[in-house]
Amino acid sequence: MVEKDGCHSCLTSIRVLRVSFVDELEGRIDSLLETLVSWEVFTRDDREEVVCQPGPRARVRKVLDILECKGEEAATIFLSISRQDQREQSTQCKEGKTEQPQSVEYNKVKQKHKDVLKRRSESMLFYNTRHGEKILFSEHYVNLLLVDGHLGLEIKRHEVLTFGQKRLCLQQKSTVHRKIAPADLFSIANGKRHVKKVLVTGVAGIGKTILVQKMLFDFGGDNKDRLAFDFIIHMTFRDLNLIDKPTNFRELVLRKNRHLAKELDHIMANDDKLLIILDGFDEFKHYRSCHVDVYVTEPDEDAEVLEIFGSLMQGELLPDASVMLTSRPAAINYIPVGCIDRFVLISGFSLTEVQDFFLRYFQDSALADRMFTVVSENELMLTLCFIPAFCYIVCCILKESKDVRGESPKTMTDIYVQYLVALLRSHTKARTDTFLQEESAGAIQNLSDIVLKLGRLAFKKLMEHQTLFYSSDRDVAELAGCSLVSTFLDKTVAQEPGCTEEVYSFAHLTVQEFFASVFCAVTDHPLPDAFQYTAGPTEGSNYGHLDLFNRFLSGIISERNANLLSRHVGLCCNNEKIETHRQRIIRELTMLCENGAHILNHLHCLFEQQDPSLVLAVQPKALRINVSDEALSQMDYNAIKYFLNLKKGNISELDLTGTGVNCEALRDIQPLLLRCECLWLGENNLDMDTVQVIADVLQVSENITQLGLGWSNIGDDELLVLSSAIRVKKTLEELWMEGNRLSYRGLLSLSDLTPSPLKRVVAIWNDLTDTDPESLSTRDSITVSFTDDEMWEAWGQWVFKRCEVSSNEKLVTVLHKVCNISVQCLEARWAQTFYRQLSELIKRRIECCTEDDDKMKLTKFERMLNL
Repeated sequence: MVEKDGCHSCLTSIRVLRVSFVDELEGRIDSLLETLVSWEVFTRDDREEVVCQPGPRARVRKVLDILECKGEEAATIFLSISRQDQREQSTQCKEGKTEQPQSVEYNKVKQKHKDVLKRRSESMLFYNTRHGEKILFSEHYVNLLLVDGHLGLEIKRHEVLTFGQKRLCLQQKSTVHRKIAPADLFSIANGKRHVKKVLVTGVAGIGKTILVQKMLFDFGGDNKDRLAFDFIIHMTFRDLNLIDKPTNFRELVLRKNRHLAKELDHIMANDDKLLIILDGFDEFKHYRSCHVDVYVTEPDEDAEVLEIFGSLMQGELLPDASVMLTSRPAAINYIPVGCIDRFVLISGFSLTEVQDFFLRYFQDSALADRMFTVVSENELMLTLCFIPAFCYIVCCILKESKDVRGESPKTMTDIYVQYLVALLRSHTKARTDTFLQEESAGAIQNLSDIVLKLGRLAFKKLMEHQTLFYSSDRDVAELAGCSLVSTFLDKTVAQEPGCTEEVYSFAHLTVQEFFASVFCAVTDHPLPDAFQYTAGPTEGSNYGHLDLFNRFLSGIISERNANLLSRHVGLCCNNEKIETHRQRIIRELTMLCENGAHILNHLHCLFEQQDPSLVLAVQPKALRINVSDEALSQMDYNAIKYFLNLKKGNISELDLTGTGVNCEALRDIQPLLLRCECLWLGENNLDMDTVQVIADVLQVSENITQLGLGWSNIGDDELLVLSSAIRVKKTLEELWMEGNRLSYRGLLSLSDLTPSPLKRVVAIWNDLTDTDPESLSTRDSITVSFTDDEMWEAWGQWVFKRCEVSSNEKLVTVLHKVCNISVQCLEARWAQTFYRQLSELIKRRIECCTEDDDKMKLTKFERMLNL
């Protein structure tokens, strides 16, 4: 259970150069393996374990894994052997090979392919347009902000709702040096190694597909900023989902690129000049099963689509080709990230680009300025406009209404209801004026029938995790001939040998979720089982799949939106369902506040209702708000503030652990922090500005008695600021600072505060390498190591309770921290009990875990705890 020290240079070099080693050693792994055995670095059993791996690249990875376990000496010998082999190979290839000029036919096909890509990408592919309307890409494209990094592979919730605050943080800081031009995505990263595999992530509607179109458009038009490849092959996972039988990579390419047939062998032989773009991994029907153990090495080799994709990503197929993958964050945990050379985050629009978008959309500077002013006065609408797809939706609403008349939208549901009404006005066969004047029951009835059919389709497919609908589907067939289909559904044609079939999808997943919630609200269809709030993270059944659906449903049955739907669409919400839903919110919010379980999605459902009487009806015995382990957005903070501002009195506990809080966020909720008795801010990167906000709270608050700052990257300077603040009110009794950068010198600043008011200071897992002042070592209230007393027993119970209510993904994160403990500590009774309970919990999770990747990680910790 004791973690190995990972600071030695050779082991570190192997970790850093892991991807490069896989590329360099795959052709000589067998000889290298024999050398390792002959030098007695590897045993025969090690060799057998390596040889059993499928494919040379997998064998290299296994060698590197085994070296991790063998330590520094083995790593040193391995590096020496591999460098010697590299020198010998370099000597043999000293003559090199000159690049041969391409044939005339090759160049003709290359130009033909560019022409095809230019034609395919010259019109906007993303936004719904009226029949026959053509929107030129060059006139409407607005720059997107691309930065290195990712939001964290553990994010498993609806990404749209985690977006706002992270984007603001990225754009408010100095991002110039991190901004990436599309043409530079495959440039050498940090001057160290070539980039072959790029993962581009971003929330729904942020512009992933638009980025792909931008790259194709620039490449086809010979733009000076284009990527330096001979060929770009573009595939979408929506198209790949249509293939349900074995195929090969050649056929996948030719499905939509028949013009490449004559030169395809030549193209794939020069795979170092080939870029393959795979768009929409989160829509791949096999996205949860990408850790394949069967590889394809030849383009003509038949296999399942999943195996071809896995082989391409792992470099077993076309190892020199470059690959760009796009995905929503919720799905990227299933990507074999060890093969990714660069993570790129699309951060959406900046404020300037939002204004640019308005100008391009309205084509009138005065009108665009007026509309932007309207949006700027509404925090929610402005936040949504940083996401390109929602910026379009907001513009659509404004275009139809020429303003936001009446009550300004306050929630996402408000905006989507107005979006629905605006599009019905815009796209119905009747003119807008006629639609507004016509009150005949027949016209309204026709609209309601169409919306219900769309809603039934959306609901059914959402429950089945499907985003593609075939024309042969009965629910789709019922929409045949409906003029509104093209308003809300995109259509593509699936081509198979001997047949073609039309395939439909909603413009965005959020639109599908909205229509599904409308259907559920206005019919007597029972709520889906997955909607029951009791399905907690321990069961791992939801992963945020229905979060936004739940929030839309809560907003739709609110009085204001129910009236809008009734007046403009002729749909009435089910009264019984309204009352059932309201009572459930009250009952479960009360329960969650009392037991401190995760509460954020319930707060959003309450926020969408905008009914203060609901908040007042929630009367818990203790007000414990747990929103931990979520990357909180501005919309999240709005929901939290809405609830707590309507509740009076002290807040027993506010848990913001692992939420990405920063200085601005804490300033925003500072009045709430002053009401907290227990405040947990651990697992956030707290800089000095953020610590100063915490200090301001400590200087004023009469209530706060416990403060948690574990794993928050604070050091002695930050602690000095906090200790000065604690002296003012002297109300703080417990200060938890596990896993930080504190030294004994820093802890000395607390010496006059213990044992009163500070009865307990916990500083385990810190950088306590300086000399221990005698004045600290004699203080029982300052703890720097584990002991066998009641305090640690309570700590173990608290951590275990948190593990119980965590998702499998978060559980793994917690395990990485709490399993870093010395052997001596395991002799304590509390530790034996704690780790036994933890082991039993892991076993239960493994038994019911349906995700292979999570199961593999949990199994690793089960073995560790059973050593």
